[in-house]
Amino acid sequence: MPTPWTLLAIPVSLALLGLSTAVSQAHPATATNALVTLLTTRGKAPAAALLAHDSTGSGSTPTGTDHARAESDYGPGTTEYAQAGTGISRADHFRAGSITKTFIATVILQLAAEHRLSLSDTVEQHLPGLVHGAGNDGRALTLRSLLTHTSGLYDFTALTGGTIPVSPTEAVRMAITHPPADRGRYSYSNTNYVLLGLVIEQVTGNSYATEAERRILAPLRLTGTSFPGSRTTLPSPHGRAYATDGSDVTDLDPRVAGAAGELVTTLTDLDRFYSALLGGELLSPRWLREMLDTRTAHGSYGMGLFPVKLPCGTTVWGHNGRISGSYVRTAATVDGRHVLTFRVNTSEIADPGLEPALLAAEFCPRTS
Repeated sequence: MPTPWTLLAIPVSLALLGLSTAVSQAHPATATNALVTLLTTRGKAPAAALLAHDSTGSGSTPTGTDHARAESDYGPGTTEYAQAGTGISRADHFRAGSITKTFIATVILQLAAEHRLSLSDTVEQHLPGLVHGAGNDGRALTLRSLLTHTSGLYDFTALTGGTIPVSPTEAVRMAITHPPADRGRYSYSNTNYVLLGLVIEQVTGNSYATEAERRILAPLRLTGTSFPGSRTTLPSPHGRAYATDGSDVTDLDPRVAGAAGELVTTLTDLDRFYSALLGGELLSPRWLREMLDTRTAHGSYGMGLFPVKLPCGTTVWGHNGRISGSYVRTAATVDGRHVLTFRVNTSEIADPGLEPALLAAEFCPRTS
């Protein structure tokens, strides 16, 4: 459940990563394949996998048998890159960590569109008495501030390490024993989205999982995606997941994250979800503009999404997710027509330069 890390001021090129000139000038599919392999070598992940879809007609598509196989499985425009390493496969279920936040934000914005809540509502209006103490005051915090990480609330996972299962109210009570950061300043906190999960339950009478299943998973037929609650095992098929020390952490109680990072999903489902969301299938144009508005967070974050401006000038939108044994990243063009998801089966990538280079290889035009 990481703090989103932007690339706005980081010029990235494949050459900086030590790739040969031939690779850096290759067809995008070739360059991206090389980078997926680097996730397991320089990135020190046991295994990595990536799935991209581009319906613009201008992105990377492999040739020959790989292209034919990808189209037969996922439809025209789908690029399936080779997995690197062993232990995971394309169809595996995995934990998506903070990518859960995009689903939660979508449900909140749908409820706002239905006039069942307002983004200017205070936390106190929906959860009276819960946020109070050590300088924290739910009367001064709006739902907008939770969505954009500008509430100043302390991140409860700084206390649990993301490894101790807690209930939503326990998570909040842990957080409010610490004074808040400056309100109005962007400060990423998992506590914000745990509170939004409680707001969904208060407004609808259903859990955030039930509402997300009804509003998102079922309409989009995301059959590989679930909110496991307290279930510690992954659905089949799945590979193994490893902590940075090499220990097997495949079985995990998702209550370590709750509404901030509980989701289990697949590469295919994440590509489909972000494409549908940015393509306007889940929110009207008005509410999608709200979601993409980063002014409240001073350019760092919208609502469950954040932008990254690549060296070529293209801006992609999406989220990353880190939970014990899994790191995931999805990025897409603002229209949702070109989307990429990659994952590794460990908690982090050893070389942080690989992620921006991979995004540039996929979304920036090939240079000769």
